[in-house]
Amino acid sequence: MAKSNKKMKQPQAPDALIALRGVEKKYKTGSGGFLALKGIDMTVDPGEFVAVVGKSGCGKSTLINMITGIDRPTKGEVWVKGTLVSEMRENRIAVWRGHTIGVVFQFFQLLPTLTAIENVMLPMDFCHLYSRRERHERAMMLLEEMEMADHARKLPSALSGGQQQRVAIARALANDSPIIVADEPTGNLDTKTSDAVFDLFLRLIEEDKTILMVTHDSDLAERVTRTIRLLDGRIVGQESREVEEIHA
Repeated sequence: MAKSNKKMKQPQAPDALIALRGVEKKYKTGSGGFLALKGIDMTVDPGEFVAVVGKSGCGKSTLINMITGIDRPTKGEVWVKGTLVSEMRENRIAVWRGHTIGVVFQFFQLLPTLTAIENVMLPMDFCHLYSRRERHERAMMLLEEMEMADHARKLPSALSGGQQQRVAIARALANDSPIIVADEPTGNLDTKTSDAVFDLFLRLIEEDKTILMVTHDSDLAERVTRTIRLLDGRIVGQESREVEEIHA
């Protein structure tokens, strides 16, 4: 039998900075399969500040894990900056993420045995960016921007929750990644500190960063350029705003 000369059609990269096409994620549980994401189609353009909101268990963190490459979809495509992340080899994802996405976690995830400045330098060390001296200078510059330069030599245990989150944001910016992904970045902070962190994010948008933030805070979700609402693993609504509105 003659072999077919037809080549498999290669997926075409989207124009959007982030794009999900028909993304599903199924987890195996003791009682059977659980579908955490159900046919997600969404895009994020450069310079957007997008909040993903919804009740606990609706799929917000799973969605973030798909975009950052921390987890893979059961079905569908995940594109980030022209790269098909959902098909990327496991041994490439960590370095790709280090160059492309700065991640801010709810519980900070600072290494407890490293000082604040050492935590900020870590992504640069991992991706072999800059010289040793440049890494130190850049880390100090970022800590100064976060108003944390005076605490550079302190361990995370000596810092408040708000201070740790500022260091975590500095770390997310260390490699000058175009995208910042934040999973409940203000979830463990008081209102005043939450507002300060949010103001830092607004400043990053002015510096041409793109931010995707998971939040349960309805007030913060009203102050971004677009809100995406999830319910039971599906997108059930979106609301857009002008940049001028979120600075009002």
